[in-house]
Amino acid sequence: MTAASKRLAARKDDVNVSRRAVLRGTGALIISFALPPLASARQAGGLEPVGAAARLPGSLGRAPFLDAWIRIDADGTVTAFTGKAELGQGVKTALTQVVSEELEVPLDRLKLVTADTERTPDEGYTAGSHSLQDSGTALRHAAAQAREILILEAARKLRTPPDRLKAANATVLGPNGARLTYGEIVAPNLLHVQARPVTPLKGPARFTVMDRAIPRIDIPAKVTGGAAYVQDMRLPGMLHARVVRPPSYRAQLTTVDMTSVERMPGIVTIVRDGNFLAVVAEREFQAIQAMRSLAAAARWQERPTLPKQSELSAALLKLPAEDFTIFEKRAGVTAPATSLAATYSRPYLAHASIGPSCAVALADKDSVTLWSHTQGVYPDRQAIAELLGLAPEKVHCIHVEGSGCYGHNGADDAAADAALVASRLPGRPIRMQWMREQEFAWEPFGPAMVARVRASLDPSGQIRDWDYGVWSNTHATRPGPAGSTLAGQHVEHAFPIPPPRVLPQPEGGGDRNAIPLYSLPQAKVVHHFLPTMPVRVSALRSLGAHMNVFAIESFMDELALGAGADPVEFRLRHLQDPRARDVITTTAERFGWAGRRHGGRKGPGTGCGFAFARYKNLAAYCAVAMQVAVQYEAGRIRIERVVAAVDTGQVVNPDGVRNQIEGAILQSLSWTLYEKVGFDDTRITSVDWSKYPILRFDAVPDSVEVHIVDRAGEPFLGCGEAGQGPAAAAVANAIADATGKRLRDLPLFGAGVKAAIGI
Repeated sequence: MTAASKRLAARKDDVNVSRRAVLRGTGALIISFALPPLASARQAGGLEPVGAAARLPGSLGRAPFLDAWIRIDADGTVTAFTGKAELGQGVKTALTQVVSEELEVPLDRLKLVTADTERTPDEGYTAGSHSLQDSGTALRHAAAQAREILILEAARKLRTPPDRLKAANATVLGPNGARLTYGEIVAPNLLHVQARPVTPLKGPARFTVMDRAIPRIDIPAKVTGGAAYVQDMRLPGMLHARVVRPPSYRAQLTTVDMTSVERMPGIVTIVRDGNFLAVVAEREFQAIQAMRSLAAAARWQERPTLPKQSELSAALLKLPAEDFTIFEKRAGVTAPATSLAATYSRPYLAHASIGPSCAVALADKDSVTLWSHTQGVYPDRQAIAELLGLAPEKVHCIHVEGSGCYGHNGADDAAADAALVASRLPGRPIRMQWMREQEFAWEPFGPAMVARVRASLDPSGQIRDWDYGVWSNTHATRPGPAGSTLAGQHVEHAFPIPPPRVLPQPEGGGDRNAIPLYSLPQAKVVHHFLPTMPVRVSALRSLGAHMNVFAIESFMDELALGAGADPVEFRLRHLQDPRARDVITTTAERFGWAGRRHGGRKGPGTGCGFAFARYKNLAAYCAVAMQVAVQYEAGRIRIERVVAAVDTGQVVNPDGVRNQIEGAILQSLSWTLYEKVGFDDTRITSVDWSKYPILRFDAVPDSVEVHIVDRAGEPFLGCGEAGQGPAAAAVANAIADATGKRLRDLPLFGAGVKAAIGI
C-alpha cells in the first residue's frame, strides 16, 4: 500500500488489509491453495472443458488461490474480495448473497471488497454482463471450499466425524450442542491445506439467501443524499482541479496567457504540458471560474476533419474496411424463393452519464493513489503508471462508484487527468471534476453502425438463405496503454494512440449478436471492421448487440410480413433452442399476443411489436413485446406497455434481475427514440441536454413487466445487457405495425416518423 493510502486508510468504511499484510498475519483463516480440475462443466459454472480437464470455475482461472477471494479473521469477521465493480447493476448485493449462501454466513456479518489493485483479484473489466458469470461463480466455489475446510478443522478440534457436523450462521454445529464459531476454528495450520478436486455446491432446494429479493446494499446512500459516488468524496486538505480541453479533436494549443488567471483568488497552480491544460484551486467554484478564464485566454489551431453528419451512413460505407466472415453455412438450396433486402443504421451515441466524470488522486514523490469510477482498476493502473513513468505497483487504483456509467465513458480520462495533476502537487488530494460540456464533447462514443441484410423465403414461408453485413469501428479503446487516455494524448511528449482492435467472436464487438440464433439452411455473416475512426469511440453498453439485434429482429418482422405469418410464430418456426422458445412463448403469453388484434389495440396509430435475442448467443435469453401509440402530427412515439421475459440461468436476486431488464429497456428506448451525437465538420456540437435529448420521466412506458423463466441449478448467465437489442427492435416493429411504414434509421423520432408516414 502506498504511503498516501495509509494516511487516508482511517477514512475507509471497510476492512483495509492488503494481501501482503494478510500473508504476514497468523490470526486468520487464509485458504491458500490451487484448485485441481473440477469434475464437470456444470459444477464449474458452465465453462466448457479444455482437453481432458475442466477449467477452474469462473474467474478462479485468473486468481487460482482462494486467499484472493475469502478471508476469515480470528474475531469471526468474514471478508470476500471481487475484482468486479458495482456500477449500479446491483452486483455487490448479488455477490454478497452468493458468498453468504455457500459459506453459511449471515449477510450482515459479511463484507465485500470490490475492485482494488492492492486487495482484490485482477478480473479485468466489469463489462459484458460477466460479473455473476465469472466472479459470482468463482466466489461461490471459493466459499464452498472454505466451508468444507472449516468443517474439517472443526471435526479435528471436536474429535467428531465431519459428516456429523454442519455449518450455519458462521458456526459449525455438532451433536449434543457442540459448536465452534468460525473465529474459534481459525488456526495458522489451515494456511496450506490443499483443496479436494471437487467441492459440492448447495442445491437450489437448500437456498436461504440466493434466489431471494434481498434489498440492494448500494441504494440507501443514493436515495438519502449520502456519500454514494466518487463525486461525493471529500478528503482532508483536498484541492479542486478543472481541465481545459481543446475545442476539437485535432486542435493544437498555440498560445495561452496565464498571468491573469494566476492572480485569481484561491489559485494554487496552473498545469500546462503540451495540449494538456488544467487549473488547481482551494475551492471548487474558484477552479471553475479559473477554468473559464483560462479557456477564454487559450488560442487553438483547428482543422475540419469530421464527415457531414447528414451523410454519416454513406461516409461509413466508404471508409476502408477489413472484412471478416464470422459465420458461413452452405447447403446448396436451389428452390424458388422471394428475396427481401434492407439497410439499417444508428448514429454515434453518448453514454450521457447523469454525473460528469470525476476522480480523486493523492501523490507522493514516487507513488499515487487514485479513486475512480473506472470499470477496470488494473488496466487503469497500467495506463496511469505509464503516463507518470511509475512502476505499476506504485499506482494504487480503488474503484468508487460514479453517478453514471454504461460502458467506457470519461472515467478513465478523468482518472488520468487527476493523476497527472496530483503528480505536480504531492501530498495534497486532487479532485478532478469534468464539466457537462466536456463529458459530452470528449467521452468515447458508442460507434455509429450500418447493417445490410438480404434473405430469401421459400414457397412455404421458411427462410432459405441469409446474408448479413455490419460496418462498425472498434468498440474497444479502453486503457491499458497511456495513449488510450486523453491526458496521454495531450501531453507534450504524447503517447501513441493504440491501434483499433477487433474483439473476437464468440462475444465480438461491432459484430456482437450479428450471427442470428435462428436455424438457417444457408447463411453468411460478414463483419466489415472500420479501423478509421472519424470521432472518438469505444464501448457503449451491449457494444454492437443493440444495433445488430435491432437490424436482425426488424428484418425478421419484415420477413414474417412477406411470408404472411405472425411474427412470434415465424420466429418459433426458425428456432430449435428450447430455452429460446420458452422465453418467446412466456413473453407472448404474458403480453396476450394472440389476442392483441381484439381488444389489445386501442385504435388507429396503436401497434404491437416483438423481438428476441440471446445476448452474445451465450448469455441470457430475453424477449420483449411492446405496445406503442404513434402521435401522427407530432411524430411522437408513446410507449404504452412493455412485457419482457428473461432466462438468466440460476437467479441470485430476482429483484436485481428485474431491475437490470427494466433498466436495459428504458436505456434502449432512449437510444432508439431520441439519442444522436451532433457534430459539424470540426467539433462535437451536442454538448448539453438540449442538444442531446434523452428519455424523460414523462416518456417512460406506462407499464413494464419482467417475468423470469426459472432455471434453478443452471449456471449463471449475464443479463445486464440482454434487453437493449430486443427493446430497440420491439419498438421499431410496433411503430411499423401502427403505421404500416418501416423505420430503419435510428433514432426513431420527430421528423423521421412524420416523413415515413407522409406528414
